[in-house]
Amino acid sequence: MNSLQQTILFVIDDLELKYFEFNDLVTNFWLIKEFLQRDFEVFITVKSSLMTEGNIAYTNCFEAYLKDGNIFYKKDEPKKYIINHFDIVFFRPDPPVDIDYINACSVFDYVDTERTILINNPVAIKNFNEKFHLNYFPEFAPENIVTANSDEIKNFVREHKKAIIKPLNQCFGGGVYYLDTEERNINAIIKNLTNNGKTMVMVQKYLEGASGGDKRILIVGEYVFDECIKKLPGKDDFKFSVHSDKYFETSKLTLEEKEMAQKVAKHLNAVELYMAGLDVADGKIMEINVTSPCYFIREINAHNNERFQDILMDKLIELIELKQGKLPASIC
Repeated sequence: MNSLQQTILFVIDDLELKYFEFNDLVTNFWLIKEFLQRDFEVFITVKSSLMTEGNIAYTNCFEAYLKDGNIFYKKDEPKKYIINHFDIVFFRPDPPVDIDYINACSVFDYVDTERTILINNPVAIKNFNEKFHLNYFPEFAPENIVTANSDEIKNFVREHKKAIIKPLNQCFGGGVYYLDTEERNINAIIKNLTNNGKTMVMVQKYLEGASGGDKRILIVGEYVFDECIKKLPGKDDFKFSVHSDKYFETSKLTLEEKEMAQKVAKHLNAVELYMAGLDVADGKIMEINVTSPCYFIREINAHNNERFQDILMDKLIELIELKQGKLPASIC
């Protein structure tokens, strides 16, 4: 039961709204379902339904509900609320972090965070790039450069022999390429990704361990979960790119990986980025996912024969109560 009797707004992706029911591949499906089962009121919206009137933030949204153990929403009953009507907002639309994404984040400049808890705070998301800012933790980051200069990129590839080039604002491997000194299309790839030398990209030293997959380490507040999944490269790709059961393996965190994640979690929690997913290989962090990190709940359940959603919800509710001053700060 929900002893708090609170109301939650989820800002989800347009594609998730289109396939809202039965979509247990996505983390939001599980979170919304679990909050409804605990008698929270849950509403859903998308970026384009956020708005302001003067200095007041609003959203047009729909109420979600449970029926026969599945989630639905009242499609024919849109509602308009001041965002501060909600006790908690989960801001989880997928990248690209383009101008529409940034504008949606900016709506929350006008939300009173003393009244409404934001997970993750969109203002903090604007200030934290999932690729670029892994350099806040240089001891855990692969050697990398961020540049739009073609010569700098080719020099980096020559120095390290193997590299990964990626845009700074995409997700799920979009626009990510493997480069080496034998790549005959290197000029075309660089020209395309940098928009003819005008758009910065990240180039990382290739981590050999990534060929066997990378671990997704999950964080809520300052808590690092022991539950872990390894994402495997696709059959015809060097990276994880297909959300299919055969591309996942059960994995465990090493002590070093957990200590690394705890240091990152402490920093993220301090800047109101409470939910995160770290992609890790060879003891290095390749990305810090804070926009809409996938927690792979269905896969963890299948591989570990457990209900990870229960463990996750306990920590989320602890976090909410902590931020509302109902628990001591040492709990998370």
